[in-house]
This record gives sequence, structure tokens and C-alpha cells, in this order.
Amino acid sequence: MPIPHQTRYLLEAAQKLSQELKADAVLLLTEKILDWEVVLEKLEGCRVLIAAEDPAITQKLKEHGNITTLEMGAQPLTTQERISMTLLEAVSKEHLRPGADVIVLYNGIDSVEERPEHIDSLSIIHMGEHLNRLSSRDLRQLETHVPLEVLRAVVDLATEIGREGREGQPVGALFVVGDTKRVLPLCRPINFNPFRGYSYDQRNILDKKVREQIKEMAKMDGAIIIRRDGVAEAGCMHINVPAEGITLSKGLGSRHWAAAAISKKTNAIAVVVSQSSGAVRIFQDGRIVLHIEPMARRPMIWRNLEMEHQDSDGKIPVSEPPTS
Repeated sequence: MPIPHQTRYLLEAAQKLSQELKADAVLLLTEKILDWEVVLEKLEGCRVLIAAEDPAITQKLKEHGNITTLEMGAQPLTTQERISMTLLEAVSKEHLRPGADVIVLYNGIDSVEERPEHIDSLSIIHMGEHLNRLSSRDLRQLETHVPLEVLRAVVDLATEIGREGREGQPVGALFVVGDTKRVLPLCRPINFNPFRGYSYDQRNILDKKVREQIKEMAKMDGAIIIRRDGVAEAGCMHINVPAEGITLSKGLGSRHWAAAAISKKTNAIAVVVSQSSGAVRIFQDGRIVLHIEPMARRPMIWRNLEMEHQDSDGKIPVSEPPTS
């Protein structure tokens, strides 16, 4: 299909900007089939990534051979969400480094029959800044009774702990959110309860001051149990649930096994901060559903279980639960 004049001009502008700014790539989001040879000609000297809404177009792009394609997905998204998810896909598939600078071409305004311009907008994206602005969309996909606001607060708290540590030292942590009536009988205290004696308001994680106080408590051993309304119920709790029927990647420690076990046994969501890497993993029904890398050690990436480390055969190596 011939490329409209406006799209040609934008392609040429993207090529010049890419060269002048030394951008890592040009990302083209398209809703239509284009003359890909002309596209590549106009973007000569640039690394080109293309994502299409239509799976049929994606398949044709893959057959082209000289084009790097990205999966955009068919779910209804705003333009900003489409760009964000496509960039995250590019990083997770190692087509882009997390701190890359990218020129993005896309259709920001619906085209009409009289003027079928397929590309009408150009943006310059600095990935380090872009990935740091988390979207709630990933959390909305979790089918849970925990309100999004509470779950987001816990995840943000965990990410800050993973990124900052405490007193210059890396810190691990485990939060269990929701289904508290079933969770507490499966736990036993290993130290005093740091939340005992405080009012609901004084231990509600929706309050930023409370979250700052909990960061200090994260240095203590054991899980922090949080109700679905955001009130911290108990801390320094040992989860006493066998890790039966659970498979995790190699290198994940006792916190991760405990999180998987309690999330499988109950309807709670478990959030783990890895002490070694600062990575945050969210568990539901005994499996990892989201994985976040902190900005301080590596730029923040939201990804699903399929993005866990794989060996050369494409299989996820597994380990046995740690013995106490």
C-alpha cells in the first residue's frame, strides 16, 4: 500500500532525529499494512522495530525477514498504554536496553476515509524515565479481592525497599495481602508484633508515613500480614505452609517458597522483595504473576512468569523448596 505524504515526512523526520540524538531505535506502531521497503528506506541507518495491532500484519512482518517485530496484543488500550506495553515487550525480549532512547511513530488521532494517514505523531521516549512511571494496568489484570489501591500501595512499598534497601544495605521482605482470617492461623510469630497497640489509622499502608515506618520493619525477619483494607495486622510472622505442588525457578529462596505456598493455600496475594537483587515478585495461586526490577539496580520492568530466566533449551530451570 502506498505510504501517504504525511507518513513519509514523519519517517524522514524520525530518521534525522535518530541520527542527531543517537537514538537506540525507531519504533513504529501501525494499524495498517505499509510498503515496508519504503519504510526501511526512509529509516535507513536506524534500528527499526515495528508493532502491529492486527496479528495478521504481525505474521506478514515476521515473514519479511529484515524487520524486528513486537507483539502489541489485541486488548483495548489507550495510545499511551500501547506505547508503554510495546516498549516493555521490547525490553523484556532484549530488543532494547532498559535505558534506551527511542523515537516512536504512531497514530495518535483516528484517521478518516478522506485522509487515511496511518502515522500522524512522533514522540521521543527516554526509557529510563518512562519505565519508572508505573501503570496500574498490570495489577488490574489480577483477579483478586484485594482493592487495587491497596495492592498498588504494597507493590510500590516493596519496590522502594528493593530499590533503596535500608542504611545502604540490601533488604529482603515478604508481604501477604488479603484473606487475613485464613492466613493468620497458618503463621506463627517469631518475634514481637510491631503493629500491636497501634490504631487502624496508625498502621494503614495507604498513609505514606506508615509506609516509611514499615520500611524500617522490613529489616526484621518474617512476613508482614496486611488486610485487604490496607491495615497491617501483624509482622515478624513465620509462614508454616508446606510448598506442595509448587515449582519455582532456581535461585529463589525461602521467602519466595513461603509466598508461593501461602498464596496457593489461601486467596491472599504475596509480594516478595529479593534481598540479593532487589527484584519484586508477586505471587497468586502458588505462582509468580508479575516480576518487577527496581530502577537502582536495573530499570523497572513489569513482566509475566514467562519472562523468568530460561536455559539454553528455552526451559525454566526449577529447584526444590529449601530445607529448614
